Formats: sequence, C-alpha cells, structure tokens
Amino acid sequence: MEGEPLLTGGIHRDSGDYGSHESVQQHEESPRSRRLSYSATDDSRPIEEDGDLYVQQAVVFIEDAIQYRSINHRVDSGSLRLYRWYYSSICQWGLGFTIAVVLALAFIERPSSLTYTSDIRFKPEPWQPPCGLTEGIEMVCLCIFILDVTVKSYLIGWEGFRMNKWLIGYLIVIVASVIDWMLSVSMMCDESLRVRRLIRPFFLLQNSSLMKKTLKCIKRTLPEIASVILLLALHICLFTMIGMLLFSKSDDSTKNGEWETYFKNLPKALSSLLVLLTTANNPDVMIPAYSLNRGYSIFFIIFSVFGTYLLMNLMTAIIYNQFRGYLLMSVQTSIIRRRVGIRAAFEVLCCPGRGHTSSQSEGHVERVAVNMFLQVMGRVQMKSYYRQAIIKAAQQFPDGFINGEAFKRLFNELDKDFLKEHPPKPVYSSSVLQKIQYIFSHHYITVLGNVVGLANVLCICTVLVLDSEKSSFERDYYYMEIINFVFVLYYLTEMILKIVAFGWKGYVSYINNIFDGFLTVLLLALQIATFIKFKIPNNKVDLVPQHLMSLWEMVRLVNMLIVFRFLRIIPEIKLMAVVASTLVDLVKNLRAFAGILLVVYYVYAVLGIWLFQGAITAPKNMSMISNSSMENATGAFTMVCGSFEQLEYWPNNFDDFASSMVLLYNIMVVNNWHVFTDAYTRYTTEWSLVYFVAWWLTSSVMWVNLFVALILENFTYKWDRSNALSVAEVEMIAYQSTVQLMFRDHVQEPTEEELLAKLQQHPHLHLGW
Repeated sequence: MEGEPLLTGGIHRDSGDYGSHESVQQHEESPRSRRLSYSATDDSRPIEEDGDLYVQQAVVFIEDAIQYRSINHRVDSGSLRLYRWYYSSICQWGLGFTIAVVLALAFIERPSSLTYTSDIRFKPEPWQPPCGLTEGIEMVCLCIFILDVTVKSYLIGWEGFRMNKWLIGYLIVIVASVIDWMLSVSMMCDESLRVRRLIRPFFLLQNSSLMKKTLKCIKRTLPEIASVILLLALHICLFTMIGMLLFSKSDDSTKNGEWETYFKNLPKALSSLLVLLTTANNPDVMIPAYSLNRGYSIFFIIFSVFGTYLLMNLMTAIIYNQFRGYLLMSVQTSIIRRRVGIRAAFEVLCCPGRGHTSSQSEGHVERVAVNMFLQVMGRVQMKSYYRQAIIKAAQQFPDGFINGEAFKRLFNELDKDFLKEHPPKPVYSSSVLQKIQYIFSHHYITVLGNVVGLANVLCICTVLVLDSEKSSFERDYYYMEIINFVFVLYYLTEMILKIVAFGWKGYVSYINNIFDGFLTVLLLALQIATFIKFKIPNNKVDLVPQHLMSLWEMVRLVNMLIVFRFLRIIPEIKLMAVVASTLVDLVKNLRAFAGILLVVYYVYAVLGIWLFQGAITAPKNMSMISNSSMENATGAFTMVCGSFEQLEYWPNNFDDFASSMVLLYNIMVVNNWHVFTDAYTRYTTEWSLVYFVAWWLTSSVMWVNLFVALILENFTYKWDRSNALSVAEVEMIAYQSTVQLMFRDHVQEPTEEELLAKLQQHPHLHLGW
C-alpha cells in the first residue's frame, strides 16, 4: 500500500506463507511456463471464476500503477473488492473530510477561537463548547481511523504490517489519542493539557504517500542543512564577540546608545545580530554607533554580506540540491511501482488458458488478447482521455494480441501531455455568416479585444486619479457609467459574434472564453440593474443611498469586474501564461509540501498555546498611558518606540489556536519579528527565544527556501517544455506537471530482471516461471 517501503525485498516466503499451497509441481514446469497461486484461493474453483479473478487483479494492478501505489496487498476476490472500495473517491474523500474535521477541532476546543477579534484589549469572552460536544465528534473520527487502520492492516497482511512503520505509528497515535480522550472525559474536560492535540497532524501525514516521501527527503537533507546552520551559528557568535568588544560600555554615557540598546549582554547581542541576519532591524541596529563614527558601519555591512547574502543563499542552494537529489530517488521508486504494477497486470492476464492461442511450448511468447485487455480497461478507474488513448493504441495490433514489451509501451500514454481538441467550427451556407466566422475566429480579434479592455482600464484609472480626493457624494458618475456601458456593449457584441464563429461548444472549449463570457454577462446584468435603479442616462441622480446598493457601490463593483476581466491578457503572452500555469500547478500538485508546512504550523501553534497562553496582558486603562516607560504588575510593560505595546500588536498572541497561527505566520515573514521575541522575553523568560528561533529556522530558513527551490524546478520544467511551442499550443496542452513528471527525464527505467524480482517478492501473488 502507499505507506509501505517502496517495494523493498524484505518479505521472505521461504516458509510458504501467503499462498504456500502452491505445490512442488512448480519445480517441474517448463521455464517458459507460468502459473499463479493466491492466498485464500481454492484450487477447485471453476475456470470461469479464475478468469474473472485474473481480470480483477489486472484492473487493480493497473489502478495501482496509475496512482503509483504498491501492489503488495492481498489479491483474492474479496480483498480486491474491499481494496477498490477503500480507494474509491467517496471513501478517500470521506477519510480526508474526517482528517479535516479532527484538525479543525483545535479552533473550537478550549481555548476557543470563536470571537470576532483576537485583540486582548477588546476580546469578548469566547463561547466555550459544552463538555462532550467536541469530544463526541472526536470519538467518531477516532472510530473511523480505527476502521481505516484495520482495513489497511488486513489488506497488506500481518507480515506487511510488521514492516510498515507508518501503520504501526498510526496505531500508536490512535491508542494514545483514545487514552487521552478518556482522561479528558473523566476530568469533565477541565484538563490543562490535551496531548492528543499535538499528535493529530500525524493523521494528515500518514494519509499522503507524497507527504511521507517528502518528509523522508527532508530528514535525509537535515545533515547538510545542519552543517550550514552550524556555520551560521559560528558566524553570529564570532561577530557577537567582536560587537561586544567594539560597543562596550563607555564612561561617557552619551556614547552608550549601541551598548544600551543592542549589546548590553550576551543574549541581547546574540538576538540583535540574529535579527540583523534577517534584515528585520536594519538599519536600526547600527544607527546609534553609526551616528558616532561612520566606520562602525563596516562591522554591520560585513556581517550582513557574509551572513545574509552568502551563507543564507548558500543554504537555499544546499537545500535545493540535496532535497532535489533525494526527491529524485523517491520519484525513481514511484516509477518502479508503476512499472511493476503494469508488468503484474500483464502476467496475470497471460496465464494458462487466458490470452493464448497455442499450448505452452518451449518457444512460446506470452501474449494478451486485445479483447481481454479492452475488457480490463473498461473497468479501470482513470481519466477518460488516457483511457481512450490507450484503447486506441491497443486496437492497432493486427493479430489481436499484445506481447509484454508492447503492453508496457501502451501505458506510456500516462506520461504524455493531454492535447485538448476543440470541436469543429459550424458550417454556414450564408456568405455573411462565413465572413463573420472568418473574422471573429481570427487571432487579431482577440488582440483587438485586449486593446479595448486596456482602454477601458485606462479610462477607469484616469477617473480614479481625478476623483481620488473626492467623497462618494462629490463624484460625478454620469460620464463613467456611459463610458462603461459603451465598453460593455462591445464586450457583449464580441462574445455573441465569437459564439457564432466557433459555435457554442467550440466557444466554451476555451477556458479564456468561459472567463471572458462569464464576466461579460455579469457586467451586463449590473449595467441593466444600474439603469433600472438610478434612471441613467439622467445625470441628476439622487446620490442618497436609498437602495440595497448605492450608485457608488454599483459603479465600484462594475469597475472592479472590468479590471479583473483584463486578466484575459495572461494567456496571450507566453511568459505570463507559463507563470500562471506554474502557479496553478503549484496549488494542485505541490499540496504535499504545503501539507507538511500545515503540520509544522499546527504543532508549533499547540506548543505556543501550552507555553505562552495568557502570558501577555494589556493594562486596564490604556488611555492613561503616555509614550514613556511604565511598570505594571509584572514589570514588563513599556511604551518605548518600536515596542510591542507602542505598535499595538495586541492581536498577536497565543491565547487561542487561530491567533497562534497568525502570529506564527507573522514571524515566518520575519518583518518586525524581533518585536514579538522581545515582548515574550520580557513577559515570560529569555528562554522563550529558543521557541521563536526554532520556528524561524523551521519555517523561514528551511521551508521557505525549499518552497522557492520547488517553484524554480516547476517553472523550469514548464518553461523548457513550452519553449518550442506557440502561445496557442501552450493553451491547448493541459500539462500534467506532477512531481513524478517533473523529474521524469532524470529517472532510470528498471530492467526486466528488476521487475521480475519485484514480482517474485510479492507476499500474496506467486508467479512460477
């Protein structure tokens, strides 16, 4: 299954487990002959049932190959039906929904995030769910997870379960969650810590094969990352020592600004230079010294050049290079999974009595009948255009049989781009309609439409500039509405004539036309509503909003849609089209990387609540506070310029899960992140800096650099493939830029011997040659 080691040969069957009923006759068969035996299979079964089982197995093996799943699971008829049900869309969506629900409980559980603001000065008392509400929902989710791990364990068998660390970890997490749940219920939901909240993200990790591979790659990349982090640490420590020597306390108090603010002690000096490494406090950190002597700037410039621009960029290069190498290894194993699944499907289809026209002779070449293959493909769950391409290729065999090499080549269609074919244009007998079709199907009409759209946007921009300082009651909407109405009429005319030129099906076969047409219809509806409500073209319009929407709001909405419509220009410019499609692919195909980032966010947010909930408190009477230092009960409050309190960062806290996630994001961006670290060191302890530095290293240093590297890889892949194509061809091709295909050109194909060795290691399917 998806979570087990990638077809490693660690399962031994010398003792005859899993289908050990295959007899010693295997050793007496011809080397060219082959037979199959299965666990939980009755040898007295009729031939028709055997044939249907072979088809079932081939269907499942092909589906495994398409999804890069391991084929090491039970292959008897009942298990195959259970397996296909488990991997059906409704079952997988249900499991995904369950994981989303159990993760979302953190927003409702105590401390609840159900308030309109997280500002501790104005935050009302949140609604707290009654004891048993979230616990009941969680128990339902845990029961589903128990069923999930039970089905997975049954399908791969006991031997496979013992070797699968992810499944064992899954079971341990479920047991720990159930125990912690029982403790919560027994304490009437009044416990201070819920350990199960910290381990809930494991449910998300174990359910994604690509997430597990990514996590494994990150784990293997850590030694190289650690070496650069150590170099960074030495760099910071060295400059900290030099800085404390340069900016030591002077007898002249007027020259102690740098020492007092940034280098007063070792922790303060370390944190100041660490923040400077992220440029968050530049040039503030050097101003006190720089104002005394311009030569002091050399110290900070050298620190930033070596740390920020050399070592940090070196970190990006190392992460990209090492992670790409390990990810390539992981993709290699995925390709092997696909090839093994396809070869297994071929083997079970060309068994004795199925797909052979002659007896099993010494020189016989194993083949599969085309009609049987078409029967299998009709039952496989896959995208229709891939199915049609494979079936079309299979029907080209003149003798009606497919050998092993040709069988493998048929599935090369899965690695090809899908070329979207547009419906044929309608045929008109009228010469007028023919001329309209010729003109409005030409590319220059699209260019003209873009020019008109640009003119519309420029008109809106001009009006916005002229009326930028006018209130809504002072603006004259009459001329703007008339201008917009003229442009909308052009958009409507263009849409109708394009529908005439291409036909309705041809028009909607272009995504750009769907986007353009939808906004045109929406703009037309708004214009008609505006005319009906406000009686334009009467320039004496009552500006008092007496309707559901005022005239200004209607005009503003129309203008926003017109500006948004101008995005239609993106597919017409090749580079912009590639960039846009890269962004779409990142959303679709790199969800695993975002999923791991979500897991890290979740864990750190829970830890932050445990460590810092309620640590920062706002003074009761903020109106009495001036811009000067003031001691409250904890002695931590200050109104120094640039401080947490003076900047009014009160909504950023760890008092509930939602605000914790936002605070972690603000720190990941690293802009003013030293404000948060300074506040929490004042309100708690200086050791709190360890938490924030660990989060900065995890999110900003490692994960952001990794994401940048993957964006580069994805864009380079897309750009290289589209480099020889025109803009129209780029639009016609639907790139399937999965992670596997991104590295496809660098993957080595497995040999025939490797594939057969993998099949021989199958714990439930035994093939004798």
